Amino acid sequence: MDELTPEQELVRSEVRRLCDEELAPLAARIDRDDWFPRDIFLRLGELGALGVLVPEEYGGSGGDYFLAALIMEELARVSGSVALSYGAHAVLCVGAIQRDANDAQKRAVLPALCSGEKMGAWALTEPGAGSDAVGLRTRATRKGDDYVIDGAKTFITNGSLGGTLVVYARTDVDAGARGISVFLVDGQAEGFSTSRTLDKMGMRGSPTAELRFDGVVVPESARIGAENAGVAMMMRGLDVERATLAAISVGLAQAALDHSVAYARERQQFGRPIGEFQMVQKLLADMYAETEAARGLVYRAARRSIVDPECTQLASAAKLFASEAATRAGLAAVQIFGGYGYTKEYPVERIARDAKLMEIGAGTSEIQRMIIARRLL
Repeated sequence: MDELTPEQELVRSEVRRLCDEELAPLAARIDRDDWFPRDIFLRLGELGALGVLVPEEYGGSGGDYFLAALIMEELARVSGSVALSYGAHAVLCVGAIQRDANDAQKRAVLPALCSGEKMGAWALTEPGAGSDAVGLRTRATRKGDDYVIDGAKTFITNGSLGGTLVVYARTDVDAGARGISVFLVDGQAEGFSTSRTLDKMGMRGSPTAELRFDGVVVPESARIGAENAGVAMMMRGLDVERATLAAISVGLAQAALDHSVAYARERQQFGRPIGEFQMVQKLLADMYAETEAARGLVYRAARRSIVDPECTQLASAAKLFASEAATRAGLAAVQIFGGYGYTKEYPVERIARDAKLMEIGAGTSEIQRMIIARRLL
């Protein structure tokens, strides 16, 4: 384990206590009922976790990306879906506002986001623009001192919660990647709606929505940064997302290992614990080695993102390795548990389902390999 400062240890221990005492008893229900635990986020707001990237003057706790990664790792150890919604809120939405918005915009929206009064979402992906993020078609048309937004977004974590959204839209249809702008949109705005909430294989309880923008009017003061300057903000956001949300995979892998070790000690077959069998030992040893390797890579990427938000190659490597390691760990845990691992009586099947999303969201494993190779070449 990397050396942590006393402050980092304190934050991690407080979040771990919240997870063990308040979140763990809810984890199975969150998954079973696809239920979003609103009160947990209010508690995270009380701890200062929701505003971890925000200075105190805007209602935050003045931390950094590495601290956000530690928090997500702890949350994912108990509930991957809560960790995912936390990351979308505290890193993608709040982090983007803190990084790129002006002082007036920060003062208007950050305090309510840091407290948990409002939930945040980062609205980038579209039905026809997933891996091709710059191919988005949502339009923001200038009308005097306002913009009118029309279009659709999909796979938006927290998008249905009616909070504050950071929305990417095209303001110059002929400029390609150089024609994208970023806007703050209130989830209660006229013309904004959730067309449907997706029923997912895993990460249940973290709402994932398709959104509609039908003539949503926002003032010029709601635009973040200069007009048509959104692609640079987008790329910084994706780098930071990959570097920090990869910690969710580390937490899931650690959970799979912890449950597997405990089960291997207790489960008896042929008159002895299954942990005495070499094939089970191999699975456990591989899970441990890959989890520790993933943790080291993610921690390095998260720390690098503090000083270099455009740490593209390292962020992609952390996301790629950690996500695939977590999926292997989840499946290995199911194997160790045998038939019981395939039931909902134990949490390992949920871990395996949750882990798979991390190979897809924020750019698939295939996209990460392409990014890394292009940088190398």
